[in-house]
Amino acid sequence: MSGGGPSIEASRAACESIVRRRALNFFHGLRLTPEPERAALFALYAWMREVDDIVDDGGDDRETALDRFAAHTDRALAGESPDDGRAMWPAFVEAVVRHRLPAGPFHDMIEGQRDDIDFTSLKDWPALREFCRRVASTVGELCVRIWGLDDPESLDLAERRGIAFQLTNILRDVREDHARGRVYLPQEELRAASLSTEDLLAWRRPAECEVFVAAQCLRARAHYDESAPLEERLRPECRPTLWAMTRIYSDILGRIEARPSRLAGARVRLGTLRKICIAFEAKRLGRRWARSAATPA
Repeated sequence: MSGGGPSIEASRAACESIVRRRALNFFHGLRLTPEPERAALFALYAWMREVDDIVDDGGDDRETALDRFAAHTDRALAGESPDDGRAMWPAFVEAVVRHRLPAGPFHDMIEGQRDDIDFTSLKDWPALREFCRRVASTVGELCVRIWGLDDPESLDLAERRGIAFQLTNILRDVREDHARGRVYLPQEELRAASLSTEDLLAWRRPAECEVFVAAQCLRARAHYDESAPLEERLRPECRPTLWAMTRIYSDILGRIEARPSRLAGARVRLGTLRKICIAFEAKRLGRRWARSAATPA
């Protein structure tokens, strides 16, 4: 590692601060994971936040900035902490080395973000699925590896869970994405329903809009259901984080399922009290899982 960068303790604290400031939903979930996995998850999120910010806020030179960040990432994946002023790198390197994280998912995420620079829309479900895999399932794979799983079945379940999360994000953020010139809903399915994104946002032709949104919700819900066995594969102390994060996103989807016209309104959110309740329930379940694991068969 470079000698002039932040200490590992300062780097871990910086990553935790990024999660706390930028993604309170994630923070409430990730903090339920014990150390050293918690620090690794914070470092992973800090890395994702940086690459997202390059694409979202990087101005006209985003390709060059992304190339530079990719080169720094390759150095970090090789065990060397880049000296580019980002405090996250020592903690990121520690996570990569400790948990033997592969380079592939990081490269896929970077390329997914690169595609997003000039993105406008996705043609169909296969294109949407690949987008979700690149920007979300890769995160799921890295998380389950940090939690100690690397078998093919667990990685497949993590891929499906990542797709479920991203499909929920897409439904939640239709208005915000459209304002940025991006539509992640599959265009062939919109055309087959004789709808446009503008129709959805204005909730014109409500019957057709409701059928279309319900179909998108059904697809997302199927991915939650298909990935349901993932939690039980984790060590009891690591389950609460995934359970809480899944409950938060599943509840957001549930609100859209219950009233599809919500998609046309303000961003669907869970209130603070609901998130606190989910965190308490996750802790309670964690204690129960731990007791069950400690009880002789």
